[in-house]
Amino acid sequence: MKEIGQIKNIMWILAGNTAYALAVTMFILPNGLITGGTTGLALFFYHQIGLPVQVFVTGFNVAMFLLGAVVLGRTFALTTVISTFYYPFILSVFQRIPALGQMTQDNLLAVIFAGLLIGGGIGVVIRAGASTGGMDIPPLVLNKKMGLSVSATMNAMDTGILLLQMAFSNKEMVLYGILLVLTYTGVLNKVLLLGQARMQVKVVSEHYEEINQAIASQLDRGVTLFKSRTGHLKRDGYVVMSVVNNRELVQLNRLIQAIDPQAFIIIHQVNEVRGRGFTLKKEYD
Repeated sequence: MKEIGQIKNIMWILAGNTAYALAVTMFILPNGLITGGTTGLALFFYHQIGLPVQVFVTGFNVAMFLLGAVVLGRTFALTTVISTFYYPFILSVFQRIPALGQMTQDNLLAVIFAGLLIGGGIGVVIRAGASTGGMDIPPLVLNKKMGLSVSATMNAMDTGILLLQMAFSNKEMVLYGILLVLTYTGVLNKVLLLGQARMQVKVVSEHYEEINQAIASQLDRGVTLFKSRTGHLKRDGYVVMSVVNNRELVQLNRLIQAIDPQAFIIIHQVNEVRGRGFTLKKEYD
């Protein structure tokens, strides 16, 4: 089972890097778009000295891989090595296929679809427990050595790379670049949370025991009771807390209203839930 899981992770890493390379080949390079990260830095050197993107990406990724291996350790190196070498390889392959040339002349469409592919690609790589290498590594190194925030350092570097590209891009293209970064960042966050977000429901009611039993019997979900006291009347009781998926939320709300129409209900989304009934199988006595 462990070997099957490792094979699946490798396949996801390959798929994610393939999606990233397709975005660069079909939308970014043909439309002259600019972006951050290793690809953005490669575009700068491509326009300044004519250095092919795949050549720069290969050299830079290898250098960053070695830096990460020395500073961050062997485990990091093993999870990053596939992206480090596969991405520039598949990028060079795609650039030799004429059919994968410019898909659209509309820059806005190119930004949207490039953002979808890049965000989705990076997302599945991270979910597979790996790194895309390149510009992902310096922020991790600075965090370990100097305690700097990874996200803040990464944003600062991406902004700097975008500003560098003003040397060959007009102001409008810089705006498109910012939009591209925002797009793939948003998609990345969605992919990382895909299938994990749940709804947490807290219920304050005098009929807490009936609600507790109904959730357990009708929804087959676990319930936790928190001892509570009302602020005004100082009445002791319990708050009913349960976690359900989006589809079960409507049913849960109806169930509570049928028992106690005056119940005070708090609902909010949680990004991830682990444990019995979610990441672990349910067990019954």
